Amino acid sequence: MPAKNEDLHGMVPDECDVALLLIDVINDLEFPGSEQILEYALPMARAIADLKKRARQQNIPTVYVNDNFGRWQSDFNRVIEHCLQDGVKGKPIVELLRPDNDDYFVLKPKHSGFFSTNLDILLDYLKAKTLIITGLAGNICVLFTANDAYMRDFNIVVPKDCTVSNTPEDNEHALDIMQQVLKADIRPSTEIDLKSLIGRAPEEKPQPQDAGQQFARNG
Repeated sequence: MPAKNEDLHGMVPDECDVALLLIDVINDLEFPGSEQILEYALPMARAIADLKKRARQQNIPTVYVNDNFGRWQSDFNRVIEHCLQDGVKGKPIVELLRPDNDDYFVLKPKHSGFFSTNLDILLDYLKAKTLIITGLAGNICVLFTANDAYMRDFNIVVPKDCTVSNTPEDNEHALDIMQQVLKADIRPSTEIDLKSLIGRAPEEKPQPQDAGQQFARNG
């Protein structure tokens, strides 16, 4: 935890041990094959919007963790404006998930929300222990972010109705990995009691076995 400047110079007034992450939902979906993912993304966006509303009622902060579409000179507001005003395929998603003024955002250069970003610092100041990870795509950026969160000892929740991939099969495979390997709770968002997540202690992670011991056991 930060030793000084507990409010990050006044810029992080929230403190909650649960944070809701929205991965790449501010997205123009202007790429080959996006029509297919758009079909699944609309129901996902409605589920995330409902989840975000419930999170706000519990004072759980929302963090948009978003790609900058390769435009290093762009800011998050310009990405939102592009998705809302330029007639892009992703407009219906962004209309449902438009950020509120008190939401946080992190721009990422690669798949994981933790790679070369300030997400670690923000979550430290929020004092988050449990992350609810949602968004696009389940088998890429959501999976990579969940993996990095697991290595940092966060509790992980990935509601299965709040993430999609190019195909349902790809999404189910990614969810299976997150549940089995990363110990993620993948229940639908409607079955998650947000209040019960607050104050939940980090789960003890199994320690990796020495390679020689593992070989001896399996040999």
